[in-house]
Amino acid sequence: MNYIDYVADPTRDCAIVVHRGIWRAAPENSLLSIERAMSAGYDVVEIDVRRSSDGELFLLHDDTLERMAGLNQEPEALTLQQLSSLNLRDRDGGEANPMTGEKLPSLKDVFELTRDRIFIHLDVKDRQLIPDVIACARAMGVDQQVDFWGNLKTADDLAWIRANVSPQAVLFMAKTRLEAPDAASQLHLLFQLNPFLCEIYFDRLEQVVERKALFQKAGIALWVNTLDSVSSAGFTDSAALKDPESIWGRLIDAGISAIQTDEPAALKNYIRSR
Repeated sequence: MNYIDYVADPTRDCAIVVHRGIWRAAPENSLLSIERAMSAGYDVVEIDVRRSSDGELFLLHDDTLERMAGLNQEPEALTLQQLSSLNLRDRDGGEANPMTGEKLPSLKDVFELTRDRIFIHLDVKDRQLIPDVIACARAMGVDQQVDFWGNLKTADDLAWIRANVSPQAVLFMAKTRLEAPDAASQLHLLFQLNPFLCEIYFDRLEQVVERKALFQKAGIALWVNTLDSVSSAGFTDSAALKDPESIWGRLIDAGISAIQTDEPAALKNYIRSR
């Protein structure tokens, strides 16, 4: 599997990116949630990566273990052995969801499970960990199956990416905000880096449409979140469930070719119907 080739393929359908695995049917960021995403045939699964007190990599979104494991403690203060012994609450956690038999997984466990089966979007919570995550992916033979995300707001960001990520020949996704006051500067940096993939934010879809040809000429594929909590301009999963054509359809027509969602089944059905 080669993620860069997949992203650059102009004939593919819009990629369906499953947010933290299929968390409505298993604990988020668990091996079971990832397995269910693969079994359902989705394209990419998003996971969150942190480092334990003994230097190992594991999956968790929050700054504490309270929501997912019922433990009011910072996860980075525990060893991987301690973390891996913790049971996870079902779905997106919280007191309303019961504890399950699923354990908090290590990144190595995830790479072993997913090898040659699905592309992986790695949301590494501390940018300084990215070189170590790349090294882990390469050692396990999945480095062409993963992507890495990062802000690209300043010249320092560009220099860091060029020094720490670009030489590794892995897929990097820049984050660019077209609605920001410094949008012109962010776009200038984006086209200097010229990554294969860019996560885009906007407050008017026209901001994307107007630049569609520029992105295509540069070979930059566009990724959008329709997650209700971090979407742009009302292009949300909730709205898409009511009218997929006006949300997912308009995004795809505007040049978006990867959508991260909490409603992957509905998005898959919509793409099939186009």
